[in-house]
Amino acid sequence: MNLAAFPRTRLCQAPTPLELLPRLTEALGGPRIWMKRDDLTGMGLGGNKVRKLEFLVGDALARGADHLVTQGAVQSNHVRQTAAVAAKLGLACTAVLEHRIETNDAAYLGSGNVLLDRLLGCAIEYRPGGTDMQAAIEEVGARLASEGTKPYLIPGGGSNATGALGYAAVALELVTQANELGLRIDRLVHATGSAGTQAGLVAGLHALSSPVRVLGIGVRAPKPAQEANVLRLVRATAAFMGVDRPIPDDAVEANCDYVGGGYGQPTPGMAEAVRMLARLEGIFLDPVYSGKGMAGLIDLIRRGAFSTGENVVFLHTGGSSGLFGYAEFFNEAHE
Repeated sequence: MNLAAFPRTRLCQAPTPLELLPRLTEALGGPRIWMKRDDLTGMGLGGNKVRKLEFLVGDALARGADHLVTQGAVQSNHVRQTAAVAAKLGLACTAVLEHRIETNDAAYLGSGNVLLDRLLGCAIEYRPGGTDMQAAIEEVGARLASEGTKPYLIPGGGSNATGALGYAAVALELVTQANELGLRIDRLVHATGSAGTQAGLVAGLHALSSPVRVLGIGVRAPKPAQEANVLRLVRATAAFMGVDRPIPDDAVEANCDYVGGGYGQPTPGMAEAVRMLARLEGIFLDPVYSGKGMAGLIDLIRRGAFSTGENVVFLHTGGSSGLFGYAEFFNEAHE
C-alpha cells in the first residue's frame, strides 16, 4: 500500500487521538470502548471528510483546478469541510444542497453547517429531495467551465476511490497506534453512509493483512444496498491502490437497524447516545452520523454482541456542529 504515489495535500492534524472511554465502558458493562477521534482532524471544525479531501484536493490541484464543486444534504458535514479547505487554499467553492428532509425548521435550514458554509464564502444552490445529485453537480461544473473556471467535482461525502484513500491511510494510522499501545482491536465500529469511510478502512486493513473487522452502522440505505455500495467501492479502492489480493464478499458488514424514519431523522436511540457521550465523557456526537452509529453500538452491547474482554474502537466521524440544526428536537427531548 504505497499512498505516497498519489497527490496529497496535508490538511489533518494527525494522528488523531485513540482514547479509552472509561465511564461509558463502566456504564454499559460490556467491552472496553475506545474512540478514534476523527472529530479532531482540525480543518473547518474537523471530521472524517478532511481525510478524504487530502487526496481529492491533492488530485484537484494536480489537475490545475481552481473551483471545488460538491453536494450533500442541507446540514452536510462534508460540504462544510470542503468549503473550509477551499477557503484555506484560496479556491472557489460551490455546494449543491439537497432538501433531503422535508422541514420548515429555521434552525435546520439556516443554522449549524449552513451558517458555517456561508461564513466560509461557499456559494450555495438548492435542489429538491430526490434529485440526482451527481447529475446536479455535473451541470454546475459544466456551467462554471463555460464561464472560464476550472472546476473539480467531488461526489457526495467525497466517496470515490480517490477519497477513500484517506481512510486507507487511517487504517495504517490506527494499526500503528494500537501496536504502540499494545492494544488488540476486536472490532472497529463507525457510522456508514456514502460508503467512502468504510470502504477505505476495509481496503486499507485488507492491504495490511490486518484481522480487524469493520462494522458500519448504517444511517441511510437498507442493509443489502449499503453493503453492496461499500463492497463495490472497497474493490475499486483496492484496485486503485494496486492491491491484487481479491476482496472476499463477506469483507463488508453493515447493520442498518438504527436508521429510524430515514436519513437525518432523529431517533430516541440517537438522542440517548448524544446525551450519554456528552454527560459521561464530555464528547459531542452529531445527530445524523456518529449519534446513530453510537446508538447502534450501545444497543449491540446491551444485547450481548460483544464480550467484556473485547476492545471495540468507535470511529468518531465528527459533525457536532450539526447539533445546532437540531436544537428544537434536543430542547424538546431535554431531560
